[in-house]
Amino acid sequence: MPDALPNLQALALFLAVVDEGGLGAGARRLEMHQPNASRMIAQLEAQAGTALLDRGPRGSRPTSAGLLYAAHARELLDAAEEFSAWLRHSRDEDARELRVGVSMTIAEHLMPAWLTELRRLSPRVRVDLEVLNSTQVLAGIHDGHLQLGFVETPHVPRGVNAMTLREDELVVVVAPDHRWALSAEPLEPAELAQTPLVVREGGSGTRDAFEELLPGASRTPPVQELGSNAAVRIAVASGAGPAVLSMLAVRSSLEAGQLHRVPLAGTRLRRLLTAVWSGPRRLSGPAAELVEVASAPTRALR
Repeated sequence: MPDALPNLQALALFLAVVDEGGLGAGARRLEMHQPNASRMIAQLEAQAGTALLDRGPRGSRPTSAGLLYAAHARELLDAAEEFSAWLRHSRDEDARELRVGVSMTIAEHLMPAWLTELRRLSPRVRVDLEVLNSTQVLAGIHDGHLQLGFVETPHVPRGVNAMTLREDELVVVVAPDHRWALSAEPLEPAELAQTPLVVREGGSGTRDAFEELLPGASRTPPVQELGSNAAVRIAVASGAGPAVLSMLAVRSSLEAGQLHRVPLAGTRLRRLLTAVWSGPRRLSGPAAELVEVASAPTRALR
């Protein structure tokens, strides 16, 4: 008869200790009392027949055996998650619903085409879509409210699976009569960073990405803070001030002459559009189908 398999909760605790660098921190991540956590780790080490952690005043680090144990533990937990996901889907194959959170730029300019293609490929899939900013999407993934998310922020927290879909370009836009529009010289990044801008709200992926790419900009107070790309475009066209938005969000306004793109000296502001989810690293079911549609080369940005 084969040896008993390790307790999956104990394996999750061990990985949390390894990731967090201490037994107390690992136990808190799993909302477990530390005495219970200590007993679980001791049971794992007894079952393994060797020490898995070096304990010291500065925390706990995996031994050489513990590192190998952790790698196999992750594989086993991923397999268990995949099995649980399969079991949930197999209970009712007719119920193919997917709760998706989408940041605003992706929702406005990419998601409609993705959903059309998904419906063509899998007519039985029903997508419950929520349009949020990137921070709210990540919160929904973390608490389990959302099964899949699409974000523009570079700040994806540890413990959330992420897959890069494509690059997006952020561009500087102004009203056609703004002094930057009349200049023959490219705009210096330092001047952009020091200029009050019309910006999206805190938590927006567009704002997070811009401030990551041009750190000095976060220290300059905005001239206006608005909750949607459309509101930012209107404010800029009305002369409120410059803005930095996705090319996806301003292409039609540039083509119509409502906004003017200002070239930036020496650099281009590029960010990544990312699919995010929790649980197994390998997606399955409708979530995998939608991500495959979203990442298809034939749908690359113009």
